[in-house]
Amino acid sequence: MLNHIVRYLHCPHCTAPLAMKDRALACSNGHSFDVAKQGYVNLLPGAVKYSADTREMVDARAEFLSAGHYAPIADALVALARDATDSSAEGCVLDIGGGTGYYQSHVMDAFPEAEGILLDISKFAARRAAKAHARIGAVVADAWQALPLQDASAALVVNTFAPRNGPELRRVLHPRGTLLVVTPRTDHLQELIDALDLMRVDERKEQRLSDQFAPHFSTTASRALTTTMTLDHHALNQLVGMGPNAWHRDGEALSARIAALPEPYEVTLSVTLTAYRPLA
Repeated sequence: MLNHIVRYLHCPHCTAPLAMKDRALACSNGHSFDVAKQGYVNLLPGAVKYSADTREMVDARAEFLSAGHYAPIADALVALARDATDSSAEGCVLDIGGGTGYYQSHVMDAFPEAEGILLDISKFAARRAAKAHARIGAVVADAWQALPLQDASAALVVNTFAPRNGPELRRVLHPRGTLLVVTPRTDHLQELIDALDLMRVDERKEQRLSDQFAPHFSTTASRALTTTMTLDHHALNQLVGMGPNAWHRDGEALSARIAALPEPYEVTLSVTLTAYRPLA
C-alpha cells in the first residue's frame, strides 16, 4: 500500500516529496527510508519525547479490540464520519496514533474508494497496522512533532484516544476536510478506577480540547456514547495492559486486584465523538 500513499508523504528531514525507490522511500535530497519487511516505513526524524507502546501493550490491545469490546466506538465513529464528511474534500484518510488499525479499518470499509495512512510512534503497532486493511499504509511517526505529510493531504483525519497536535492537524487537513476526535468522558471505566487504582479522566479534558483546537478548528458535531461492557478477568487484564495505565502498574499486584473482582464484571464505556472543520 505504500506505493499508493507515498504521494501524500514528505521527507521528515527536508519536507521534499517522497517517492518509492526499490524497497525504500526517498526524496530528491538524498534522504532514504527503508521499508520494513512487515510492510511499514519509519519516518521518525530523530529522538522522540515519549515512550512508544511495547509489544505486550500492542498485543493486549489487538486481542481486546478483536473481541469486540470497543465495537460501539468503531460503529459510532463510522456513523459520524458518514454524516460529517464533505465529499468534495480531497486526500487520504489519516489516522493519528492509530495503533493496530482497528478503528481506521472500519472507516475504510465505509469509504471503499479511499486510501488510508496510519501514523503511530510504536513500530509494534505499525507492524499490525500494515496488515490491518488492504488500503492502509502504516508509518512510524511522532504525533507531537511535524507530521511527515504534505499540506492539505488528508480529506479525513481520525484521532481516537491519541495525541492531538492542533497546528499540524490543521496543516495536513484539506480546507474542506473533517477531523474526528474520540475522547474518554469522566465516567469512562469508572468501576475500575478505585478498584484497580487507575488514572482518572481529567474533568476539564473536553474544555482543554476545545481550547486547544479553537485557533484552528470549529466544531460541527458532537455525540456522547455511553454503554456497558461485560468483561471477564482476562479482558480486564488486557484493558489495563493496552493503555497508559500499563506504564504505572505492577503486573502481579494488578492481577491480584483483578482476581478479587466478581466475574464477569460490568464496566462503563463512555466517550465523546466530535467532528471539526478547519478554520479558513
